[in-house]
Amino acid sequence: MAVDDECKLRFLELKAKRTHRFIIYKIDDKKKMVVVEKVGEPILNYDDFAASLPANECRYAIFDYDFVTEENCQKSKIFFVAWSPDTARVRSKMIYASSKERFKRELDGIQVELQATDADEVGFDVIQGRAN
Repeated sequence: MAVDDECKLRFLELKAKRTHRFIIYKIDDKKKMVVVEKVGEPILNYDDFAASLPANECRYAIFDYDFVTEENCQKSKIFFVAWSPDTARVRSKMIYASSKERFKRELDGIQVELQATDADEVGFDVIQGRAN
């Protein structure tokens, strides 16, 4: 599965310049490649990110989570989310699952990976728990 150059470019902007809060990627069936579907502005929050994940379709997503540690230090973790809802088509789930590792290799700097099939598995409490 090919990866559009814009995917890497947007990820580097998120990682280095912090110009995005999240990025949603999809596999374009016609082009046979991973493309950027949506980019979330830095002012957006987790709820905006969660609302961007379609209920019945698979996606890859990056979320930049800012938090304060118990020692009162400002930190950030970059999450990779493989979104594969139970209601998605089987063929789509298979394509996303088989392309995931190849796509992740293109994005250098992912710190935490989540596999989610419903909203609870990618809930804010899960993000908070995995960040520490």
